[in-house]
Amino acid sequence: MSADSVMRITVGWGEQVVAQRSAEAEQANQVAQRGERPTDQRIEPVAPISGQANISTDGTMVLVRQEGWKEVKITAISAVTVEARPAGTESRRRQDPLVQLHAHSYQAGLWDADTMGQQQYAEGLRRGVEAAVPLTSANDGAPWIERITQTNFPRAIQIVDWSHASGRMWKVGNEKFGEGSVASRQWVEGRLDELWEGHVDSAVEALKGLDLDQEKYSAEVRQAPGYFEGNRERMRYAEFRAAGYPIGSGTVESGGRSVVQHRMRRPGRGWTRDHGQAILAALSELHSERFDQAWRMVYSPPN
Repeated sequence: MSADSVMRITVGWGEQVVAQRSAEAEQANQVAQRGERPTDQRIEPVAPISGQANISTDGTMVLVRQEGWKEVKITAISAVTVEARPAGTESRRRQDPLVQLHAHSYQAGLWDADTMGQQQYAEGLRRGVEAAVPLTSANDGAPWIERITQTNFPRAIQIVDWSHASGRMWKVGNEKFGEGSVASRQWVEGRLDELWEGHVDSAVEALKGLDLDQEKYSAEVRQAPGYFEGNRERMRYAEFRAAGYPIGSGTVESGGRSVVQHRMRRPGRGWTRDHGQAILAALSELHSERFDQAWRMVYSPPN
């Protein structure tokens, strides 16, 4: 089979998946807006999660022809297992349970935030997260992610990803005290210890005492006190760790690389919007380990 034939079949299948997923998402959200039960929504469950689950959402960039670099929004839904941590684990985590995320599924597309919200909700219904106990959502703190997740799954426990919180604190320390300096390291490590142990208010007060509202600092640093103060409820890391909740969004970040970038950002690669959407739909099903089911949905002969 020629490369053109493979491309034509794959894109054609992906376009059918896009249409099917869009119809399911629209129907699910219309029913939800009427206040009806999730079970009324006629979305076939696919590997529903029994027990604890996590939803993480993020964005990554791809090149779209005649448009430039555009954001692909991606959500990852995972089952969560919690076990006792083995002996010999590094000291900072030795008292914490071992939290593992697995059985991932993805939805990715060149969507705006509201369309991502519809697709996130539909994927959540496929995975049965309405019944998951507990349900968490670890993300990078972006307001649009908080908004759509809160709308779709209001009982989800929202958590700011630890690496983003600590990365923001390091940015503050390096700009204020000098990158790589002893003063920066000491100040940042003190604030991270406070965050880790659940003393968010102490970290916020320390940030406010730095007089960061000056033009010489980047916008990210100037906004840091408000960022941590506004996210204090989502930074209760000591409680989250003790409860066995994930405090990282690595599943969706690695999904951005493996599901999207590995195929969509090869050298010299550019996509039209329609073809890009089709391939993203195909990649989502492939990496969710339901390729065969989605293929049969389009190409199985009638009975």
